[in-house]
Amino acid sequence: MINNNRKYTIGVLQLELSDDVNENLKKAISWTEKAAKEGAQVICLPELYRSKYFCQTEDFNSFNLAEGISGPSANAFQKTARELNVSVIVPIFEKRSFGIYHNSAVVIDANGEILGLYRKMHIPDDPAFYEKYYFTPGDLGFKSFQTKFGKIGTLICWDQWFPEAARLTSLKGAEVLFYPTAIGWHPKEKDKFGTIQKDSWITIQRSHAIANGVYVASVNRVGLEKPKNEQDGIIFWGSSFICNPQGEILAIASEDKEEILLAEVDLNQLETIRRNWPFLRDRRIDAYDEITKRFLDE
Repeated sequence: MINNNRKYTIGVLQLELSDDVNENLKKAISWTEKAAKEGAQVICLPELYRSKYFCQTEDFNSFNLAEGISGPSANAFQKTARELNVSVIVPIFEKRSFGIYHNSAVVIDANGEILGLYRKMHIPDDPAFYEKYYFTPGDLGFKSFQTKFGKIGTLICWDQWFPEAARLTSLKGAEVLFYPTAIGWHPKEKDKFGTIQKDSWITIQRSHAIANGVYVASVNRVGLEKPKNEQDGIIFWGSSFICNPQGEILAIASEDKEEILLAEVDLNQLETIRRNWPFLRDRRIDAYDEITKRFLDE
């Protein structure tokens, strides 16, 4: 049954994660229970929540962390969602078949039903973010999901930098864009570039909220993660946040603590803002054909 209320509460879980996949699963369930008690109705976990961020290295054995769509994460959270009457976005390292893996998010509704799957479309390949070694680019396109409480869209981390992804997900009817994330600083760069890097990250996502008239919820992890002692590792900068369709920050977390963030989604406000800032109405869809080209050479 779909909720006819024009308001609902979303929650994001900013967590510090360990090498123990089973403990991370238990922890995520425990924090989901806490969020539900505080009033969250749609809850999102960080990207690849069941392990530390293994993409800092190219390690054949890390493929053993992958699970199927009906694996431990989905099975556990189907039960949790049903018991708590909440919808949950569960990011997984998806094993699709032998040699085919995705960075994905399973969307589970409040009755425990799996509503669908989103596979990360944009796959980075940067120092300590070697995701192309592990993940096949998503092939399901941009999607939205009608939960019991509202219609949501899921994108994942590197997707958050691309306005096209936010636009197409919003055009599918999403009221909220959720971005499960694993992003942080290289320790040697933090002092020089840290402030502008994080500010850029927040700014681009706030701009997606404004340009599309949607709420945005970005969910990061915290802590220093070093896959090997000789590596510098990554300081995950936390700072998970939720903003409204005007880009106003409704809730923001610290850089280094585990936290639950809550915010209300008000569809009346969303409608009012879209009436006053009718960006979707005034799009020149007859003039955008060239956006599908890689680059426009003169």
